[in-house]
Amino acid sequence: MNARRQSGIALVLALWLTVLLAAIAGSFAFGMRSEALSARNSVSVAEARAAADGAIERTTFELQRPRLQDAWVADGQPHKWDDGNVSLVVTAADETSKVDINFAQDALLRGLLMNVGGLDADSATKIVDAMLDWRDPDELRRPNGAEAADYVAAGLKYVPANLPFETTGELARVLGMTPALFAKIGPSITVHSRSQGVNPATATREVLLALPNATPEAVDAFIALRTEALAAKLPVPPFPPASGLSANPSQTWRIRAEASLSDGVTFVREAVVRPAQDPRRVLIVLAWEEGARPATAPAAPNPSAVTASADGRK
Repeated sequence: MNARRQSGIALVLALWLTVLLAAIAGSFAFGMRSEALSARNSVSVAEARAAADGAIERTTFELQRPRLQDAWVADGQPHKWDDGNVSLVVTAADETSKVDINFAQDALLRGLLMNVGGLDADSATKIVDAMLDWRDPDELRRPNGAEAADYVAAGLKYVPANLPFETTGELARVLGMTPALFAKIGPSITVHSRSQGVNPATATREVLLALPNATPEAVDAFIALRTEALAAKLPVPPFPPASGLSANPSQTWRIRAEASLSDGVTFVREAVVRPAQDPRRVLIVLAWEEGARPATAPAAPNPSAVTASADGRK
């Protein structure tokens, strides 16, 4: 009986030991698989990042080529090509397609806050004055603005810089600017164009709505005409509400490059660059950041999109 009992106990212990070893082996295998997938994903992200960075550099080269028939133009139209297993889509527009918060006229800033941000006229005027107080060099408070004392009274731990905005994100610190409001107007602003107006030929719908007397119907009709003109490689027609606030294209470009791999990894690079006059420094990089990945599946192909091969032929 004792021998049988000991045999049974040994069998049970052997079974439990087998289960324990199987669990350890399974855990080890799962961990190794996870590490392998993580390493493979890291390699894919690095490959996509390098491809997107290269696409930015290629686009700046194409934009600086002589204005021949096949030259690229910073008109916001997409250029597509494949480089090995990477699919690339690049768009470029001159930076005057956005509202410069350091140089834009007051009417343009108010239009942006009202028609894009959704503020009423009085609230928009207060924030515009607060923006001007933030960037001017003095402590003189505008009628609806805010200087250091107002920030202290509001319980904030900072005061206006009394200098031009260095980044668009700095605008979020202006008294009265809420996160929700900044999220609405953020994509439409810049600190790089140094222009009082905007370029209707490349401006987004939101920027066009910021123009005085621009109605949604007029903006939509203009965008339809602009799309047709660009597809036919014809000059973009004028936009009457932009009269007095229209800017010529600048040599400062905002470029967005999206690189997608066959395994689903996507990396987006956004850069703002301008050519340099110094032959030892071809470009001046004003911004270089990771862009937001598309949240939805890509739309149907744009018939006006330009497809280029890796060597530059369309």
